[in-house]
Amino acid sequence: MFNSYKENTLEYLPNKCVGCGMCWNVCPHAVFGHEERKSTNLLMKAKAVAKLERKEACMECGACQLNCPTGAIKVQSGVGCAAAMIHAALTGGPEVCGDGGCCGSGASETSCGCGEKK
Repeated sequence: MFNSYKENTLEYLPNKCVGCGMCWNVCPHAVFGHEERKSTNLLMKAKAVAKLERKEACMECGACQLNCPTGAIKVQSGVGCAAAMIHAALTGGPEVCGDGGCCGSGASETSCGCGEKK
């Protein structure tokens, strides 16, 4: 069975980070923190950049990706379907979205990305 606490789709590309702080400000689970990055240029001072601190806490909401101006963060928001995870945990079966559409919301399963088995 898929364990969302051990696996998720979050990817962080630190070389693209400009240290704007949006990811650590918008994340509801404190997945990101920040650290000082030393400058290789003697004329520039060190700056804070994002640091992936708790990847396992990511609930794949997509807030970090939506607010990252440089594309340093990638995540398939919507794949952490709570209804599918609860159903799989209770039945021991595969994670699939309910018959009422994506997570029972009535949206098409392909529009949110959680309509397939995990």
